[in-house]
Amino acid sequence: MPPRKTTLRKKRVIGIDPGLAHTGFGVVDSVAGRLSLVSYGVIETPSTESHEVRLLAIYNRLLAVLDEFRPDEAEIEALYFSRNSSSALAVAEAKGVITLCVTQQGIPLFEYTPNQIKSSVTGTSGADKETVEQYVKILLNLQVEPKPDHAADALAGAITHIHTTGGL
Repeated sequence: MPPRKTTLRKKRVIGIDPGLAHTGFGVVDSVAGRLSLVSYGVIETPSTESHEVRLLAIYNRLLAVLDEFRPDEAEIEALYFSRNSSSALAVAEAKGVITLCVTQQGIPLFEYTPNQIKSSVTGTSGADKETVEQYVKILLNLQVEPKPDHAADALAGAITHIHTTGGL
């Protein structure tokens, strides 16, 4: 009897770090428990544009990213509200647009807090941004830390989701 061929299943996850000025995204594949980088970047909207045009730009650019990379699942970072309520509201609106965009594409969306992400990627919830970037570099076997930090945070979120759900 010839040996049975086994096909390894791939799980593709997009992590999203929401923001009005900078929305980070990172796409990671998991195959047989191994992580690999697919792509990452930042959707930027200029402050010279009106608020509603910036939100529409986030929607349209994220839709293009989703169309290009076709993730199986998505992760979004939970909002951490600071003292600046006006920027917190803008980020919340961006998160709403992102949630709408992902949901309209039929992609399951999962949410993790910043502390959950830091803990999953580095082993401690008190890690700073540089430490998160270093661990993302190690976990994805990259030559350099991913920049800017919004993209690194999105990659860390995707890694967290894969770790949390057991990858494949």
